[in-house]
This record gives sequence, structure tokens and C-alpha cells, in this order.
Amino acid sequence: MDDIETLKRILATSKTVAVVGLSADWFRPSYFAAKYMQEHGYRVIPVNPRYAGSDVLGELCYASLSEIPEKVDIVDVFRRTSEVPQIADEAVRIGARVLWQQLGIQNEVAAASARAAGLVSVMNRCVKIEHGRLFGGLNWVGVNTRIISAKRPRSLPY
Repeated sequence: MDDIETLKRILATSKTVAVVGLSADWFRPSYFAAKYMQEHGYRVIPVNPRYAGSDVLGELCYASLSEIPEKVDIVDVFRRTSEVPQIADEAVRIGARVLWQQLGIQNEVAAASARAAGLVSVMNRCVKIEHGRLFGGLNWVGVNTRIISAKRPRSLPY
């Protein structure tokens, strides 16, 4: 799903984002996206076996989704397209609500299995860009967000 209302609902009602493939390197896209989400009130949980047991963005990093001891709303994937089906299966097992495949990641098989299990599936979109586009930020600096409204948002999700 990638219609505006679905994306707004996902971002407005979700609080916890598990970022699979989150890098501790400040110059990586996963780091930028996760830091942005943290700064906008989301709880970001790093998932990367390389950093398991250490802190990334001030949060304990886990080796896999199944190790996370709390409820996850969005599983945000920064991994190869070929790895997404396994991540989707794990997202279903932990009871996540959304499987979000980042820009450049589009695995139809994983999306279909996630949808069949009741998850919402978003493909080839950046959670950071969509948040800025839908909740006012990108339009303030002149970016065409393709959303026409004379009103500022009444409430932000953070």
C-alpha cells in the first residue's frame, strides 16, 4: 500500500520502528532515517547482527527481530531485496503491523506473504521522506510533496 491516507495512518498510529540493517555509521542512509524518526518521537530499535549487544543511536541493538522484547509497529528494512522474505516471516512471527521496504527494495513475494498474514506492506519508499512529506517539513523548504492543502496539520504524530 502506498496511498497517502494509508501512509498517514501508519505513521500517525505507529510508535515503535525496528530498523533492520541499521548501521552505526553516521553517513549511511539507514542512520539518517533512524535518527530522523527518533527526533520525531518514534522509538527506534536497531537490528543488525554486526552491532548486536552494543548501542546504536543510544538504543540496544539486536541481532534479529525475534530478540526484541517489546512490541514493534513497523519493521523498516534496509537489507538486500533477496533477504526480505526471511525478514517478512520474522515480522509476522513477532506480530508487527507493517513491513516497510526502503527505497530501492521491492520484493513482491515478501510483500504478498506479509499481506496474507495481515500486515500492511509498503515497498520502495523511505520512511523519513514520507514522514517529512506527509507531516509538513519538506513542503516548508520548497519540495513538491504532491499534497495540496491550505491548512497546516492540526497535530503532528510526535
